[in-house]
Amino acid sequence: MPAAPFVLEKRSATGSRGMVVTNHPRASAAGAEILLAGGNAIDAAVASLFALTVVEPMMVGALGGGIAHVRLADGTHRILDGLSTAPGAWRDDLLEVLPGDLPSARDTKDRRNVVGGLAVAVPGALKAWTEALARWGTMPLADVVDPAVRLAERGFTVGHYLADCATDTAADLARDPGLAALFLPDGAPIRAGARLVQGAYAGALRMIAREGAAALYGGALGRQLIDRLSADGGVMAMADLAAYATVEREPIVGTYRGHRVIGPPPPASAGVHIAQMLNILEGFDLGRMGFGSADAVHLLAEVLKIAFADRAVATADPAFVDVPVARLTSKSYAEERRAALALDRAQAWGPGLSRPESADTTHLTVADADGNVVAATQTINGLFGACVQVPETGMLANNYMYNFDPRPGRALSIEPGKRCFTSMAPMMVTTDGRLRLALGLPGGLRIFPSALQVILNVLDHGMTPQEAVEAPRVWTEGGPLEVEPAIPDAVVAELTARGHTVKRVPRIAGGTGAVAFDPDGTLTGAACWRADGHAVGVSGGFARAGIRFSI
Repeated sequence: MPAAPFVLEKRSATGSRGMVVTNHPRASAAGAEILLAGGNAIDAAVASLFALTVVEPMMVGALGGGIAHVRLADGTHRILDGLSTAPGAWRDDLLEVLPGDLPSARDTKDRRNVVGGLAVAVPGALKAWTEALARWGTMPLADVVDPAVRLAERGFTVGHYLADCATDTAADLARDPGLAALFLPDGAPIRAGARLVQGAYAGALRMIAREGAAALYGGALGRQLIDRLSADGGVMAMADLAAYATVEREPIVGTYRGHRVIGPPPPASAGVHIAQMLNILEGFDLGRMGFGSADAVHLLAEVLKIAFADRAVATADPAFVDVPVARLTSKSYAEERRAALALDRAQAWGPGLSRPESADTTHLTVADADGNVVAATQTINGLFGACVQVPETGMLANNYMYNFDPRPGRALSIEPGKRCFTSMAPMMVTTDGRLRLALGLPGGLRIFPSALQVILNVLDHGMTPQEAVEAPRVWTEGGPLEVEPAIPDAVVAELTARGHTVKRVPRIAGGTGAVAFDPDGTLTGAACWRADGHAVGVSGGFARAGIRFSI
């Protein structure tokens, strides 16, 4: 019996011919439609992403950015970095920084890196989606965009998740007439059960279907974006859009108790720091400690603090910062950090290496019958991004500039052309060369720590995929230790006695989407209670050739 028992709120789905797990049922349906039409996992993933821009507009958009982890049928892993970049005209004096204590502190006067034109980074999402489709997909762009066009044009029923997000950001939405018209009808936040039609956005999607990424990176959509941002204090230019390029990166491959754990490299934190934390935890028997026990949670809290301390000085865009990947992911470095750990007390951790010289997201996991798998995390960063809509297109701009450290002279500081760093964690786990698990989730700084916990739930605690994604989580970066409601009071009391400042929160990070790969070829999809996630499995197949019907 685990120290922190919990009740499952959802059930997993199974399939033999494919699996689509996204954070909205209509997006999962769009991906399944493409699989049933003969597309592969890449086709289905791109279709689901475009659909998500319609049904989760507060989370993801073509003007955002993200990372796709693609495992092809031949077993190779490809990381496509479509993260946003800082505009070329950026200057340090554009933001007035407010004081903050934690490594992640990045508040500025008038929230200029949160809302408005200055908060918008050069978008990479559309370029990455279209490139992934062209390189590894099988279907035309117009076909995979079509489900999203239909959703935008005909509308869909708003759920509580979107309605609550509109309520939470109503003041920022009100500053933009286009967003206010959509999400604050009659001056009040849109309500669950209402029908949301986005005709202007349907038109933009049709243009993308015809012209591809060129519609934005040099075309009419790009000019409309730049005009809107310039009118709102932004410094992005058409030259920034024209110069934008995706980057294919080598994945980080770590090992844990004989398993291979594969994730994205810098400027993503996940691959490096999940490997780092697993290396430290490998020296402890977490399974014997029990899920949710005070010892297990204490160790999680300590390795999270270690990872965040190192992340603050080392993990950023490798084109600007010399990231010591080999050192951070080495077993020897883990031994050094592990030796300083104490089971009976919480500690404050600083970085274990010197500084180099030089919030809201969505995720999908898709697999097909041929062995292609996509784990993609995408975002416009905060809820509704910068709360800036491009007129006549219905497109929402990101506020990715908030991800940078606004203070100059740091590894994560803003520099012209620099790529945003991210906590995105589209992860995969293999055992004896066989793919075992693919997963990811939204949630800002809480993403890669939560992905780590899902992996531990499967490998150390023997949980099913559904149990692993729904299990209660913990998180800290050095301040309070956040715990979800299912962590028992007795465990909280023990943690407090060891020196942790424990804070109960309703949820940590967002809805995880995972696909497990069983030895018999069955796919199991799991989505958790923290979002509108749905898993849709595809089974069956076409009749054998030569079959005739007779009376």
